[in-house]
Amino acid sequence: MASASPRLGLMLIEAGLITEEQLKTAMQSPNGHTLGRALVELGFVTEADIAHTLADKLHLRFSDLGTVDVDPHAVTLVPEDLAQKYNLLPIGFEDETLVVAMADPANIFAIDDLRIVTGREIQPVVATESDLVAALGKLTEMDKSVEQIVETAAEEEAAVEGAAPSGEEEEADNAPVVKLVNLIITEGARERAGDIHIEPQEKDVRIRFRIDGVLHEIMRSPKQVQNGIISRVKILAGMDIAERRVPQDGRFGVTVDKRSIDFRVATLPTIHGEKIVLRLLEKENVLISLDELGFLPSTLERFKSSFTKPYGAILVTGPTGSGKTTTLYGALTLLNAPEKNLITVEDPVEYRLPGLNQVQVNVRAGMTFAAGLRSILRHDPDIVMIGEIRDQETALIAVESALTGHLVLSTLHTNSAAAALTRLTEMGVEPFLISSAVDCIVAQRLARRLCRDCRQEYTPELQGLQKIGFPLEGDEAPRLFKAGGCKKCNNTGYKGRIGLYEALLVNDEIERLTVDRGTADQMHRAAIEDGMVTMREDGFEKVRQGITSVEEIMRVLI
Repeated sequence: MASASPRLGLMLIEAGLITEEQLKTAMQSPNGHTLGRALVELGFVTEADIAHTLADKLHLRFSDLGTVDVDPHAVTLVPEDLAQKYNLLPIGFEDETLVVAMADPANIFAIDDLRIVTGREIQPVVATESDLVAALGKLTEMDKSVEQIVETAAEEEAAVEGAAPSGEEEEADNAPVVKLVNLIITEGARERAGDIHIEPQEKDVRIRFRIDGVLHEIMRSPKQVQNGIISRVKILAGMDIAERRVPQDGRFGVTVDKRSIDFRVATLPTIHGEKIVLRLLEKENVLISLDELGFLPSTLERFKSSFTKPYGAILVTGPTGSGKTTTLYGALTLLNAPEKNLITVEDPVEYRLPGLNQVQVNVRAGMTFAAGLRSILRHDPDIVMIGEIRDQETALIAVESALTGHLVLSTLHTNSAAAALTRLTEMGVEPFLISSAVDCIVAQRLARRLCRDCRQEYTPELQGLQKIGFPLEGDEAPRLFKAGGCKKCNNTGYKGRIGLYEALLVNDEIERLTVDRGTADQMHRAAIEDGMVTMREDGFEKVRQGITSVEEIMRVLI
């Protein structure tokens, strides 16, 4: 019989979620599951139904473990076997009370055991069972490596007591530290992280992964292994481990699950030590289609129309990590033909496409964007792709190349398509050159896709939609989708990302405004009059199609 709390079953019956017959069936489950798990597997309720009913009936908070910063000191108060037995996770403190996430907070035996073991009063909060299983699994794997490191570090400290301190090189070669760094890198790759953040804090080191554009705390490691972790990563990236006062950049490559991955590494000195960010880039050859990136048909048609000219500049703008380079490669895939000479200069070469001549920037050797661009123009290119316009020299060469028979594709960091024109002016390029050279600007962001397995349909409040400017058809609110949470999406409700775009075509009016040094707002309005769909409108259309949620669009664009 499934182990269960009778109170849980009664609460679900009172809420109208199950019948007495369904409760009896679940309690007779032969699999030894908890009552909640049995009810879910029989299809009587969802995990979200159970969690929110418990929170409501018991007047408790609901906790989404995917967004909670778990206090490692709280975790250590409860033995692992007890946490696994009752499927619970201590997540923090409120004064002297221990806050514990539980799938079944009505289980008085679990709370009594916790009170005895910890010597503290217990404040339960409600979490879904699968959230707890996933969190406990990750903590268990990480904790084993961390414990080994702490023990080894303590032994070494005792062994060298009274002797001269060992160098960082020796500390970085410490086997447990190597194992922990390897674990962090491997987990980052398997979790589809775009970035790994290693952040020294006052009392420990925080490890976070950016997954689908959102940071999630994965673990915290003890302060005494901070130098070892940082030194190990710096050695992998070919940095100077003795230099801690200035930022450094480096890179290295590894293979995880037969996937070749490049890591771009950057350090930044902070008051608690050097913060490290590792950006993950897959090296494998790819063929990227613009149709798969999420363009609306009208926006894609405008973008493709700019490819028809044999010369001119096409710019893709947006913040760091918004997928600009991926969009450029999608365009290059369309333009790549045997009769064309395509040359790129990038930092780094993120994708490898057959038929392209790809040049890697190497600042230490004097191979900058500007130097590389000057050189490749002597190699008779038809199409030139510049990874990023960072300075006046690169901007001038790119604009002049676009005016002298080359099709130039590049990226720029601005918040909107129209702002790219004013940004080039601010960089020192003459407005009359910009107006003649630039043909099309695409601005973009990345929004998380709703998980198709657990998204939930609902009818939002009409007033709320009107407040944010959501386009309505008639006086009734449309049926939309919001995030749920399941194992396939790590209980975040989202899986993967989709682009939000706006494509500005430089027409006569925008040329005039550029020459007259008009504002970005004036150019933006002129582009809308010319038929441009804004990123906001693009995002709302994808909400209407059930691809993403209103909350995600507001997070990304507001």
